[in-house]
Amino acid sequence: MKALVALEDGTIFEGESFTGPGEAFGEIVFNTGMTGYQEILTDPSYKGQIVTMTYPLIGNYGINPDDMESAAIQPEAFLVKEYNAIPSNFRSTTTLAAFLQEQGILGVEGIDTRALTRHIRQAGAMKGVVSTKTLDPEQLVKMAKDSKGLVGRDMVREVTCQKPYGWSETGSPSEGDGFSTADSGKYKVVAIDYGLKYNQLRILAEKGCSLQVVPAGTGADAILGLNPDGIFLANGPGDPAGVVGVVETVRELLGKKPIFGICLGHQILGLAYGGTTYKLKFGHRGSNQPVKDLETGHIEITAQNHGFCVDLDSLNPEEVELTHVNLNDGSLEGMKHKKFPAFSVQYHPENAPGPHDSLYLFDRFVEMMK
Repeated sequence: MKALVALEDGTIFEGESFTGPGEAFGEIVFNTGMTGYQEILTDPSYKGQIVTMTYPLIGNYGINPDDMESAAIQPEAFLVKEYNAIPSNFRSTTTLAAFLQEQGILGVEGIDTRALTRHIRQAGAMKGVVSTKTLDPEQLVKMAKDSKGLVGRDMVREVTCQKPYGWSETGSPSEGDGFSTADSGKYKVVAIDYGLKYNQLRILAEKGCSLQVVPAGTGADAILGLNPDGIFLANGPGDPAGVVGVVETVRELLGKKPIFGICLGHQILGLAYGGTTYKLKFGHRGSNQPVKDLETGHIEITAQNHGFCVDLDSLNPEEVELTHVNLNDGSLEGMKHKKFPAFSVQYHPENAPGPHDSLYLFDRFVEMMK
């Protein structure tokens, strides 16, 4: 089934749907990871985006129920060069096509993903539409131009949990509002869900933490009322400046409890510090981004997924210290507060599958809570 991809600047790419008919809008982005497509598809940070994989063969190891990073597929559509319909992996329980079809997500193959990626790198990320229903290029380009973008839009409300929940010993969400009495002796962590990934909770649990996940709109008084030992600010999609109310909440929490932020949580901390954020030209998405830890001098290979960044020059150097920097473009990748127990990174130390260079950050958070 023929499918067209149209970008708002008038560029058109042609492919074929491997999931049936459909139409989807979103910012078109690319990910350079060779593996991890299931984790990418279930990462809430991709909400509102159409994901292009630069690795040419996708689907070869299928899908399994254990590698989910959330309960559902998050991107609006999925673009690949070649789809493998016959997976070979003992853990696989279904195919990529069936996984996408089950949740009504359009998958398209045959796209010249190298050309699409090169165009985005040169022209910048932009709005787009992919469709099997509308095949008139001019009409599709107009539809792309008229679609919603990510700047100034609150995407967190579309992915955050609707009510608090805990994390069971078996490694899955569990019902409950408040920490379990069975978890006495563990570090109590409130995780604010801006679009978190399950592996963040898995790792914190492995480090001896009892977890209570709360919706993004939860106020500071309610969070402190749980009497946690620490507060975790999760990742999430879109423009941090467009998320309603969260910056004020985090600002009220500063200095009250140790805080660790990842990705969108890092950006929200930056705004709470009084800084500003800006949109990157085409974002950082992949599992091979080099980052330098300025405290140790070590170079970490990191997994990343973000289109916005904290402006280092907007932060007060007497209060906030730069701890990590991206070696590709010099952008801010980590910071810590000089007065309050708070630190954050822009990248994803919990990435699975992916590099493990940055897992020490979870140990640092635990040490801060002692």
